[in-house]
Amino acid sequence: MAMSRKDKEALAGVVGGRFGKAKAAAVAEYRGLTVAELTQLRVALRKANAEFRVTKNRVAKKSIEALKPSTAPVSEGLRGPVGVVYMYGDAAAATKALLEFEKDRSETFKVTIGAMEGRKMTLADLKALSSLPSKEVLLAQIIGSLVSPHRGLLGVLKGVPRQLVQVINAIKDTKKA
Repeated sequence: MAMSRKDKEALAGVVGGRFGKAKAAAVAEYRGLTVAELTQLRVALRKANAEFRVTKNRVAKKSIEALKPSTAPVSEGLRGPVGVVYMYGDAAAATKALLEFEKDRSETFKVTIGAMEGRKMTLADLKALSSLPSKEVLLAQIIGSLVSPHRGLLGVLKGVPRQLVQVINAIKDTKKA
């Protein structure tokens, strides 16, 4: 059944809103997946604060052009039966979930292209992004590297009085003997 122009404009607004909220997006071919497999993908992505949506390619392209030009590289992959993954939270976690799903179903599900912060991301870029640790782990590593010099300095400063006390005790022990 054909959509009216009004319905297409409303759908373009919804799709544009999703692109507007998303920090990153990816396009994947889903030809041959069952409903149960798509549900499994959606559940895995929901845990990573992302979602997979199948949208009319033409409507998605129009909404990208009009409302979110920073995700324009995604429109190159909108050909054939594809869906868009909108990543609202940690893009590394969502990409990791997406590529894990693809690894198990390489025959029927293929991630083709992505975009993040206006930059086109190839499959190799997406794989590199998925190998990154989560945001919390990266922040902990940064804080650890900032704190470690201070801990070393504190150990050195504590060592000076300790050594002074040991020298005084050694002198005291030699005078007693």
